[in-house]
Amino acid sequence: MSERRALMILHGKQALNEAVRSAVERKREQGWELAVRVTWEAGDAERMVEEALTAGYRTIIAGGGDGTLRDIAQALSAHPGEASLVLLPLGTANDFCRAAGVPLEPAEALELLEVSPRDIDLGEVGGQIFLNMATGGFGSQVTANTSEDLKKVLGGAAYLFTGLSRFSELHAAYGELQGPDFHWSGELLALGIGNGRQAGGGHVLCPQALADDGLLDISILPAPQELVGTLKNLLSDGFGIENMFVRTRLPWVEIKVAEGLYINLDGEPLEGDNMRFEARPAALQVHLPADSPLLSGAVSRPD
Repeated sequence: MSERRALMILHGKQALNEAVRSAVERKREQGWELAVRVTWEAGDAERMVEEALTAGYRTIIAGGGDGTLRDIAQALSAHPGEASLVLLPLGTANDFCRAAGVPLEPAEALELLEVSPRDIDLGEVGGQIFLNMATGGFGSQVTANTSEDLKKVLGGAAYLFTGLSRFSELHAAYGELQGPDFHWSGELLALGIGNGRQAGGGHVLCPQALADDGLLDISILPAPQELVGTLKNLLSDGFGIENMFVRTRLPWVEIKVAEGLYINLDGEPLEGDNMRFEARPAALQVHLPADSPLLSGAVSRPD
């Protein structure tokens, strides 16, 4: 790369992370001019992106969890083509980075500074951006306090439920999803709208998602009466529910529900009863491994 200069925006909790400090020093020794800024409160990441662009930085490093990465991606998306993004995963889940093949060790992640950036998509709903995935369901139990035993039984959908002990709280409501040549309506337990593939700390909801195809992958977990009535027995017997998902791939989807839908937008809560989710193609330049599973040129994908 012609310009070996970058600015790192680091989540405040990682200010004393010795692995990060060592990785930064290593890149400096390799001739990189790396400046570091540390966030303190809400809004800092956006302000620091603006300051970095004004100062002429064309590469920005996002150091933190999925929420930090989302905040910085949203700020950069307002300035298309002005700077590229390096992901430094430092959160608990790191769902987008894991799916994308970004190394979890700081020194290895910063080696992606040497890789040319690729254009990837972002998701958008109500003016808010998501880099990885929007997940949603009806009731506060969704995505909360999932037991380890249930994770073993449910696999990819485990985080949708808090455990068999709270099965009686499982709550569905009527919803309708509409997109190009697609319509689905019925009782809905939960859904995932993915630019990435996984959420909730490694649970794969959109297994075929690509971050550069201009589309969002939609995964719907329906709740017909007979499913709700027998789900406890299915889970107790050790059966997964992967084959119960309805899946499609769309440039946009509108969702209407009979009651409020609770959405987790890369860690950011959102609620509404009428939402439109859209893919923003090639909205961000990101340094990803050449063989990243989220890049269309890196994997073969069935129709």
